[in-house]
Amino acid sequence: MFPQVHPLTDLALLFLRIMLAIIFVQSGSGMLKDPAAEAKDLGYSRTFTVFLGAAEVLGGLAVALGILIQVAAAGLMVIGLGAVYARIFVWHQKFSISETWGYDLLMLTIEFVILTTGGGRYVLVG
Repeated sequence: MFPQVHPLTDLALLFLRIMLAIIFVQSGSGMLKDPAAEAKDLGYSRTFTVFLGAAEVLGGLAVALGILIQVAAAGLMVIGLGAVYARIFVWHQKFSISETWGYDLLMLTIEFVILTTGGGRYVLVG
């Protein structure tokens, strides 16, 4: 419909990757700053919380920098699916946008777009 914007696809994908990275690096950094408190809040062990925080930071950086981007996007999807699993089966939350379900589903959608498109041309290591 608007063929003149197609050349901007790679730039749009880079923007999505950077936004996703900001969210995951910030979230993972928070877990790593005080893993004991985060573990208590999430209901996980301290060890798993440190692992999760490190995975979020490293996955976010990899997505932003374009280093093994599809592997990183797939890993972040696993984390996102784990969050949805925890909402349903651990925290027993019913589906509601007010419970930040929309946030989790939007992140999964962005990760899926990055996974299936390869994240665009702006990458360091494919």
